[in-house]
Amino acid sequence: MLQAVPITLYKIVQTPPLIVILYDSQGMPLPRQIFTDGRPLPEAPSPAWMGYSVGHWEGSTMVVETAGFNDRGIVPGGIPITETTRVTERYERIDFGHMKLQITMEDPQTFTEPWTFNLTPQLQADTELLEYVCEKNDDILRHMASPR
Repeated sequence: MLQAVPITLYKIVQTPPLIVILYDSQGMPLPRQIFTDGRPLPEAPSPAWMGYSVGHWEGSTMVVETAGFNDRGIVPGGIPITETTRVTERYERIDFGHMKLQITMEDPQTFTEPWTFNLTPQLQADTELLEYVCEKNDDILRHMASPR
């Protein structure tokens, strides 16, 4: 299990044609697919919360390109993601328990120039992903199911 910031855990599952990232946080409830079978990014992918991702290796660095986001998401800090957002991630394992992750975001609707930042995820040994349940949604469902 990797931890990029104190409260965000995620698990990376790697197979030959596909990498899947499972998130354990409120804002990222969906699994993310990264196709590594050599396909290019589609010209006009269907907009989705997680976008459409393809990856390839450059030496020991996994490079992931993502496009095709819907216009309803935001990144931490409240920066909007639009249908023209494009993200490039570079994952490089430093040693057994540490990784360098460089993320570059480009979007002519949001940024005047590409925005790059770095994270250093750390392995959280013997940690499992737990199901996240939004209690507010549960409260709404309880009220919807109860007759007045």
